Amino acid sequence: MKQIADFTIVGREQLGEQYFTLTLRHPGQLPRIEAGQFVEVEVRDCPAVMLRRPISIHDVDESQNTLKLLVQIVGKGTRKLSELKVGEGLNLIFPLGHGFGVEGASPLLVGGGAGIAPLFHLAKCYRRKGVEPTILLGGRTKELIPVRDAFEQYGRVFYATEDGSLGAKGLVTQHPAFEGEYDHICTCGPTPMMKAVGRYAMEKGVECEVSLENMMACGIGACLCCVCDTDEGHKCVCKEGPVFDVRKLTKWLAATK
Repeated sequence: MKQIADFTIVGREQLGEQYFTLTLRHPGQLPRIEAGQFVEVEVRDCPAVMLRRPISIHDVDESQNTLKLLVQIVGKGTRKLSELKVGEGLNLIFPLGHGFGVEGASPLLVGGGAGIAPLFHLAKCYRRKGVEPTILLGGRTKELIPVRDAFEQYGRVFYATEDGSLGAKGLVTQHPAFEGEYDHICTCGPTPMMKAVGRYAMEKGVECEVSLENMMACGIGACLCCVCDTDEGHKCVCKEGPVFDVRKLTKWLAATK
C-alpha cells in the first residue's frame, strides 16, 4: 500500500563524485517492499525543482526499519539531495510500482550505471530464498560502479568497464558471463543495454524482466508522461512497471530509441 511519510536521514555516504547513499528511517513501520520498487522524493528548498524525483530503492533493513537510496547526481534535484545531512527529514511517496519476481534457481542480474541500484535488494531477496545469483555490473569506469563490495556478499559478481579499469574491457553485454546457463534474467540500466539483454534472453528462450527508466513525474499513473507501448497496449511505467516481462515488450525491443 502506498504511503506518504517523513523519513529521517540516519546515514549518508558519499561514493566518489557522482554517487551517494541515504539511509532513511520510517517514522512508523515499513510496509513490505519488493525489489525493483521505487520512491518519489520531495526536493525541498529548491525553486528550480517543482516535481518529485523517482529513485529506486537500493536496500531495505526491516530490523532497523530503514530503506536506503543509491543516488547518482545528474541535475539540480539530485544535487540538492546530495547536500542533505544526517538528522534532516525527507518526504517520500512509497513503495511505488511493481518489482522483480525473484524467480528461477539460476538467475543472472545485469546492471549498468545507476541501474545497479535496485539489483542489490534483489540479490538479497534471492539469497534469502537460498539462491546465489550471478551478478554482472557494468560502467564506463570502475568509479561509476559503486558499492561493489556490498554486492559480493550476495552472489558471484563480475564486472565490465569500457575503459578496462575493472573486470573485462568492453560493454557489459559482451562479458563472458553471458556464456553461462541461466533460467531467469533481471536487468536495469541504460536502455540500449537492457534491449541487448532482452534480445539475448528472447533468443535463448530465457525468462527476462527489465526495469524501464522512463521519466516519471507523479509515480501513480496520473500524469501519463511515462507511458510505454507494450504488446498489451499502453502501460504507465510508474504504475504497471517499472519491471516488465520482456516478452510483452517486443515493440519496445524493436524501437530504435
